[in-house]
Order: sequence, then structure tokens, then C-alpha cells
Amino acid sequence: MNARTEPAEAKPSAIARPPLVRELLLVAGLFLVYKFGRQLVTGHTAEAYRNAGHVWHWERVLDLPGEGSVQSLLLHGDTLAHLANTYYATVHFPATVAFLVWLYLKRPAHYVWARRVLALLTGAALVLHLVFPLAPPRMLAAAGLVDTAKVYGPSVYGPPQTDTLSNQFAAMPSLHFGWALMVAIGLIVATRSRRRWLWLLHPLVTLLVIVGTANHYWMDAIVATALLGIALAVIHLPHRTATTAGRAQEKLAPAEPKENVLVGAGR
Repeated sequence: MNARTEPAEAKPSAIARPPLVRELLLVAGLFLVYKFGRQLVTGHTAEAYRNAGHVWHWERVLDLPGEGSVQSLLLHGDTLAHLANTYYATVHFPATVAFLVWLYLKRPAHYVWARRVLALLTGAALVLHLVFPLAPPRMLAAAGLVDTAKVYGPSVYGPPQTDTLSNQFAAMPSLHFGWALMVAIGLIVATRSRRRWLWLLHPLVTLLVIVGTANHYWMDAIVATALLGIALAVIHLPHRTATTAGRAQEKLAPAEPKENVLVGAGR
């Protein structure tokens, strides 16, 4: 009797981690495109101030709380204002980078999803910066707000007329808030701890900081949230990808016999 054993079906391979060098180049390239793209609207000063007046008017029509109510909380002491300025200057970018690095090392599938969402959000923000330049509330006389970074420090911006490193007329949407909200959502989705919802404190504190320091309007955060919602609707979660969908179908298929099949045993 000539019998042979059929090989068992291979299990689906784990989701591969993207090549590190490619990811570094991709993320760095996207960041540089965004930074240089923002400079294209640097000279639209008059339009930026005009749009600021419109946004301020729309917020009053919508009966949104005044940005000054948040700033008044920071102006009770120099220390609190200084801490808010420090948070604005130092947390935004490092926190997002740390988020992507952790996902890359621990949750590769979630990393790809988060990177795509952030790229789409940032690209949409760049387009809006180009078509709707906006002066921040600290520059709008009608707002009556204090430039806390200039008064209490530290400040990441120089005088708008001579600042060649950043575009201060790109307030809408607020990527400070959009990125912070995505960091919180990504960590909530990628982890299972009962305390993972505490990550929402990051965008909450960010929102209070960007408004209280007069760097952004409420509308900047609202628009950022809307753009992020669109990006999340377009870029599917990891469990909805084709790979994992195939695994779900495999679980529903009839199970194959686990014991070895002897071909020719009945001959």
C-alpha cells in the first residue's frame, strides 16, 4: 500500500511591518510637503484678516462661547499661561511621532491605518490653508485677546512680517487639535485597557490650550474634527481590511479534518 500524507494548510501570515526606511522617507516627505505648502499663502495677509473677521462673526451667530472665557482661566497667574504655551510648543509634534512609533513597533496594522488617516487629514488641511488663509484670534483686534506666548513665553512664532519658518495665517483647521484627536482615537482602538479612554484628555487639554492661548478659534477645532471624521470614514479600520476579512470567512468555512489523510489507503 502506497500511502502519503497531505500537507496541512498553511495558516495566514501575520500582518507584516512596513519597511522602516520607506516609512521614514514617506512620513518625512509628507511633513516637508505640508510645511512648504503652507508657505504658499504667507503673503495673503489682507485676506487672512478678512476671513478672521468672518469666522469671529460666524461664531457669535452660532452662539459659541467666547475664546476669552477660556483665556481668562489662564491669565490668573503667569505659571498657568506659561505651562499652556509650553504645551502648545512642545507636545503637538513629539506626541504624534511617539504615537506612530509605538504603533509601528506594537500594532503594525493599526500603524498603516493611522498613518493613512493622518496623511489624508493633513493633505485636506493644506488645501484649506490655501483656499482659506486665516489670521489667528491673537492677531484679531476685535477679539480682544492676549497673545500669551508673546507676553508669558515661550513662543514658537516670530513677528509675522519676518517669520519665514512658519505660516501664521493658516489657523483653520487646527492640526494641533486634529492630530491630538487622532492620537487618542488610535490608541483607544489599538489597545484594550479599561483606562484607554483617558487618552481623550490629550485632545481636551489641547483644545483648551489652543483656544486659551489665542492661537485658534473654536471653529478651527470643529473643522479639524469634521475633516478627521471624513478621513476615518474613508480609511477603514484594520479589522475591515481584505486580509482580516479573509480570515473571518475562513472561520465560517467548514473545518477540514485535523487528522492526516492517507491517499490510496482504500485501494
